Amino acid sequence: MRRLGLRTRVTAAFAVGALLLSASMALVSYELTRRSLLDERERTALRAAYFDATVVRAGLDTDTPDVVEVLRSLDTGGSRRPVLHLNGEWYARTADPSTTAAIPVELRQVVAAGEPAVQRVRVDGQSVLVVGVPLSSSATYFEVNSLRELEQTFQVLALALTTVAIMVAGSGAALGWYATRHGLRPLTAVADAAEKIAAGDFTARLDPATDPDLTRLSSSFNQMVDQLVRRIERDRRFAADVSHELRSPLQTLAAAASVLARRREHQDERTAIAAGLVADEIDRFQRLVNDLIDLARSDQPAHRGPVDVVGLARDACRTLDLPTTLVHLAPDVPATWLVERRRVAQVLANLLDNAVTYGGGPAGVRLGRDGSAGVIEVEDDGPGVPVEDREAIFDRFVRGRAAHTRGTGDGTGLGLALVAQHAAAHAGNVTVGDRPGGGACFRVILPESLP
Repeated sequence: MRRLGLRTRVTAAFAVGALLLSASMALVSYELTRRSLLDERERTALRAAYFDATVVRAGLDTDTPDVVEVLRSLDTGGSRRPVLHLNGEWYARTADPSTTAAIPVELRQVVAAGEPAVQRVRVDGQSVLVVGVPLSSSATYFEVNSLRELEQTFQVLALALTTVAIMVAGSGAALGWYATRHGLRPLTAVADAAEKIAAGDFTARLDPATDPDLTRLSSSFNQMVDQLVRRIERDRRFAADVSHELRSPLQTLAAAASVLARRREHQDERTAIAAGLVADEIDRFQRLVNDLIDLARSDQPAHRGPVDVVGLARDACRTLDLPTTLVHLAPDVPATWLVERRRVAQVLANLLDNAVTYGGGPAGVRLGRDGSAGVIEVEDDGPGVPVEDREAIFDRFVRGRAAHTRGTGDGTGLGLALVAQHAAAHAGNVTVGDRPGGGACFRVILPESLP
């Protein structure tokens, strides 16, 4: 399972924290409110029961008391039901046996012993409050108070507190998202700068004044980039200087080799073969030096300008004695692209040379588009490129299947590396895949090169 991002984790932590806090407060508030309302209802029921008991006692203090009439004279409303136990008989205003059944046996015994008592019980799923008051040795008075309205109040209160807890949790999540969005802005700026640097834009820097708490991070990042740029520039200059210094002795050796080659008919067979090998190696050495010089210059961003890419592709074909009919331009693609002429010319030359040397010859050069990006595809009739080698072949000094072997073959191992560098200088990339009819298809994407 993919690990959640920092923003998601912080947002979830805010939401869970807010939910726990709000739920705790809601539970405490509900319990305090419930206890307070129950206590208040119990006190009210006790006062009312004592008052009604006094009325009943006065009504019974006659020669011929009418018990039912006395109970009916009580102003108990619809929530209180009076019950009188007199001389072993039960009396109520209505013939409802559930009223008598609601009085627990324990409560009857306590009240019969002369002690007033109160108890909450449930009858037919409804909560009631039973209050008992002793009147005399032969009479006890009870009132059964319905708590239905109070339970409905508790339900509304619970629903309101639950809604508030959910809203608070949502607010906590929104606050966490907002906080992380602003808190991660410096890291986003670092990531953006790192992406620009990786793409070859070494001018990208962080502003140390953006956040006082991150000044050290910004300064350290900028110092790291400065040191990296200096090192890259030093290595590039060293490679360029070495390549330039090698040119003079190579030219001398090439001239000497050409003299030996012209006098080959005057040499014996072994000497002629050795002279030919020397000439071939000097030629390869010269191409390697030229590639190194181009590679040293390829780290700079591309200098774009209008270029006839179709003509450029046909010129590359003519240079390698290939038919210009290999070049195909898509119907909706203009012939003129906004690119650097030298770089694109070398991209085409290197890909075509790679197809000739390793791919059994080119099968086509297709010029298309992907939105505003120009797309160059060079197809060949070779065996293709294994999946495990499709990234390694664009590294320096790598040739074909021998992805980790140096010094084999006639190439320098820098051709495809130069293609990748030139594509990156245009903020693009190069990939290789399978050609539908067999072989390999090298695809170069050059962003922002088409209208």
